[in-house]
Amino acid sequence: MTLTIHNRILREGEGTPLVLVNAYPVDGRMWIECAKRIAALADEQGFEPFPIWAPDMPGSGESPAPSDKESGRRAENGSYPDALDRMAESYVDLIRAAGHDRAVWAGLSMGGYLVTDLYRLHPEAVAAIALCDTMASSDGIGGEPRLKTSDACEATNSVEPVMHFAKPAEGDSTVKKSQPFIDQMTAWINDQNPAGLAWRQRMTYGRTELAGVPETMDVPVAVVSGELDPTSNPSVMGPLAERIGANAVFTPIPDCGHFSAVEHPDTVARALVDLVRRANEERA
Repeated sequence: MTLTIHNRILREGEGTPLVLVNAYPVDGRMWIECAKRIAALADEQGFEPFPIWAPDMPGSGESPAPSDKESGRRAENGSYPDALDRMAESYVDLIRAAGHDRAVWAGLSMGGYLVTDLYRLHPEAVAAIALCDTMASSDGIGGEPRLKTSDACEATNSVEPVMHFAKPAEGDSTVKKSQPFIDQMTAWINDQNPAGLAWRQRMTYGRTELAGVPETMDVPVAVVSGELDPTSNPSVMGPLAERIGANAVFTPIPDCGHFSAVEHPDTVARALVDLVRRANEERA
C-alpha cells in the first residue's frame, strides 16, 4: 500500500535524481540550504544539472500521518512493524512515477533508516547512498522513549514533547547553540502535526533489524558524522564506513551535532556532490 508523500522539487534537471530524506522531528525543508550548496557546487564542477528532491517523510510537513490500515500491523506496544517497509516502497514508487528507475538517496538520522531499508528491499533502485548521522541497528528495548513520545504527542495534541530538539544542551555544537538555529528548529517543529510526530516514532520503533544491511551496499556510499553527535558520532560511523568497505567515503565534521546538513550544509554538500560524481562514474 503506497503512503502519501509530498514531494518538494528543489531543482529540476536531467538524469538520476538526488533524493534527500529528512530527520525527526522536522520535514524536508531541513535540506533546502544544503541543496542550494549542492546545486552551486555541482555547477562549479561542471555537472549537468540533475534533479534534487526533498520530500516530506510521511507524517512530516505536508505529508499526512498514515492511518492504521495504511501502516500495516500494529504491535501490542503500539509500534508499526510494517510501516518502514511500506514507506520504502512508497519512495521507490515516487521516483518511478516520475520516470526514474534509480536515485541517489541521502538520509539523515530517521531518514537514514529509510534509505537503508530501501536498499534492503530495492537495491536496483539505488545508484548511490548517503548515511548521515544514523544507525542501522534497531532500538530493541532501548527504544521505549519513542513510544512515550508518541503517547505524549497524542495525549496533548501538541509538539511540545519534541521541542527539546530545538534546545541546546551542554556539549552541543556552536551552531546548535546559536539563536538562528534555535529559531529555525523551533519554527519547523511548530509546523509539525502531532499525529505525524507520533506515527514516525511508532514506525521507527517497529522497524526491522537493519544492522547487517550497510555491509551489503554494493554502490558508492557516503558516511557523514558530526563529531558531537551524541548517538551517531565518528566512534559509531567510522567503523560503519570501514565495514562497508572501499566503496564508502567517511566524512567526520568537527563542532557538529546530529543535524549535520543543517549545521554544516557546505561540508555535507561537498560529500554529496562527491557521491553523485562517483555514482555517475560507476554508471558511465
